[in-house]
Amino acid sequence: MDTTETLAGRQGETRGGSTFEFSEGEKGDVLIAAVRCQGKGEIKVSLKSVNVDFPLKCVDGEVSTTHNEVGVAGAENKGTVSVQAPSAVRWSMTIGRGEPPKAQPPEPSGETE
Repeated sequence: MDTTETLAGRQGETRGGSTFEFSEGEKGDVLIAAVRCQGKGEIKVSLKSVNVDFPLKCVDGEVSTTHNEVGVAGAENKGTVSVQAPSAVRWSMTIGRGEPPKAQPPEPSGETE
């Protein structure tokens, strides 16, 4: 997490599945899920309060990391995270809150009038 983000929840190194809670944020915040894993297999992360699921493929002998930002209605609510993972996979997760990304200006189309 960077200095503009606030911590909402954390799960230290874990093997197999687990569920943990994260705290409420401010209206308009995005929900940030940063996940690391190591070991052969795939984990499935479910952010219950916003109905978002995503997989992460984990590799034996290598640390895999994903950083997802969710900016949907209800992202500021407290909630739970469930992780399904094989026992051979070690994982950890940090849940944070932050401002939505700034909109990018449109790319020039290259067309002339």
